[in-house]
Amino acid sequence: MNRIQLNPSVSTITMSHHQLKVMVEPELASKVDQAVRKSQQFLLNQQKPEGYWIGELIVDTTLVSDYMLYMYWKGEVDFEMQSRCVKHILDRQLPDGGWNIYPGGPSEINATVKCYLSLKLAGFSPDESVMQKAHAVILRLGGIPKMNTYGKLYLGLVGLFPWKYLPIIPAEIILLPKWLFFNIYELSSWTRCMVVPLSIINHFKPIRRLPPEKQLHELFPYGTENMDFSMPPDPKLFTLRNFFLWFDRFLKWVDGIPFKPFRSIALKKAEAWILERVDKRSDGLGAIFPSMLNTLMALKCLGYPDDHPVMRKCEKDFFDFRVFDEENDDFRIQPCFSPVWDSAITAVALGSSGL
Repeated sequence: MNRIQLNPSVSTITMSHHQLKVMVEPELASKVDQAVRKSQQFLLNQQKPEGYWIGELIVDTTLVSDYMLYMYWKGEVDFEMQSRCVKHILDRQLPDGGWNIYPGGPSEINATVKCYLSLKLAGFSPDESVMQKAHAVILRLGGIPKMNTYGKLYLGLVGLFPWKYLPIIPAEIILLPKWLFFNIYELSSWTRCMVVPLSIINHFKPIRRLPPEKQLHELFPYGTENMDFSMPPDPKLFTLRNFFLWFDRFLKWVDGIPFKPFRSIALKKAEAWILERVDKRSDGLGAIFPSMLNTLMALKCLGYPDDHPVMRKCEKDFFDFRVFDEENDDFRIQPCFSPVWDSAITAVALGSSGL
């Protein structure tokens, strides 16, 4: 068997009974030790007085795009923030005209459509070169019909995608008992915190119509007239995908019945569930951008005014994710804060390096 043994000064590699000893040069060993010591000192300097570590969590452009959409959905546009968002988006456009979701990655349909919409909301004309390049990429990737469900949902909030083609999330889901095979506590915490606010949004379907010049008809490759944008079934009849598609149709049929005896109870319980988790002990629902954004919209649907203490706290927690990098003339949004991850990784690194 192949065997690798390491110690600080000598690496002995035994492969197929042939032994090879590689002596580490003293000069190189000294440089490694110096680099380790400097790295240790850097990390120790970054430690917070309370003992933890936290760094900025950097992601793609979709969070800035979602923030733009939220401002227009709410009907209150901060134009200074809009200009920062536009610069963030333009600075990250790829040479082919699209936007990616990880460094060095190719153009991705959801990120590119969201950026295109953000620029259009900000007043960019489809005739401008930056928009034409993005438009070509979007059509090459299949257009809006190829977006994921979450992206289509956000388009639905501003009337750019039909709600009837979105999966339903009935508010009654929160009433399912824990002993049932499926209930919200069988979902991950991250998913659960997104689903509960979405169930409220799904009930109200709060659409803010955009003016004609902000529409996205050009991003549907075959137009929208008489088109069916339902999720396609699997070719095989009995698959898990087809089961969920059939079940979704059934739930939509039930939701169309005017008599909903448990809907008001479910909405009240969903509201109470959220309020319990956004109080002063919390940094926001799930402390993650998507669920906190959904919470703001859900509370608006429930009639909470902007000056309500809960709304003010939720917006404050949400806005805390913004990063104003004046030194590099950049604006970013974090998806969450990561003290647990960062502290664990840093502690392991320091311990492994001999501290």
